[in-house]
Amino acid sequence: MDSSEIKILLADDHQIIIDGLKSLLSTAKNIRVIGEASNGKEVCDFLKLIKADLILMDIDMPVMNGIEATKKIKQSYPDVRIIILSMHNEPGLIKTMISAGADGYLIKNCDQNELLDAVHKVASGQNYFSTDVTMSLLEKGHVSVNSISGDNHLAELTSREIEILTLIAEGYSNKEIGDKLFISHRTVDTHRTNLMKKLEVNNIAGLIRFAIKQGFIS
Repeated sequence: MDSSEIKILLADDHQIIIDGLKSLLSTAKNIRVIGEASNGKEVCDFLKLIKADLILMDIDMPVMNGIEATKKIKQSYPDVRIIILSMHNEPGLIKTMISAGADGYLIKNCDQNELLDAVHKVASGQNYFSTDVTMSLLEKGHVSVNSISGDNHLAELTSREIEILTLIAEGYSNKEIGDKLFISHRTVDTHRTNLMKKLEVNNIAGLIRFAIKQGFIS
C-alpha cells in the first residue's frame, strides 16, 4: 500500500472538520481525498459508486450514525478500512466501535503527524488506536497492561480476526461462525490458525483466555 495511492472518504456532519481534514491530508504524498459525506447513509451510497480504501468517520452524525454505518460497510465491503475520528473516548463506545469493525480510533485533538501515521498503518492492514484511546481503556480496566506493551498482539489483529476471536470465545463452532459471517468453515479455520500464531497460543483455551483478558467477552 505504501507505493500506491490511498483513496480516502471523509465522513463528518461538520463542514469545518471536513475542510480541516482535507487541508491536512492535501500535503501528504500518496493520499487523495476522493469524497466527503455528512452522514452514514451518504457514505454507503458513495461506496456503491466509487471504491474508497479508507474512511475517516465521525460517530455522531444524523440519518445514520458512525456505528451503524461501520457495521453496514464491513458487511458489504470488508476490505474498506475505517478509522473513527471522534471527540468521545468513553471505553464502552470505543469497544462498541471495535466490535462494529473499526480498524482504528483517533480523538479529534490528534495532530497531523498522528493522523497521517494512523492512515498509513490502517491502510496497510494494521490497527491503530491513539494513546488517549488506549489509556481510556486501560484506566477503566477494559484492556490489560500487556495489550499496550511493545509487542502489542492486539494491534496485529485485523478487524475480521477480532470478530472471529470473539465468536470463538463465545462458544460458536467453525460452521456457526462461517454461517454468521457468510464465509466457509475452512476460511474460519484458517483465521483460527493465524490467530493462534499471532497470539502465540496452542489451543482454543488460549484464544478464549486472550479474548477475556482483552474484554471482548465478560
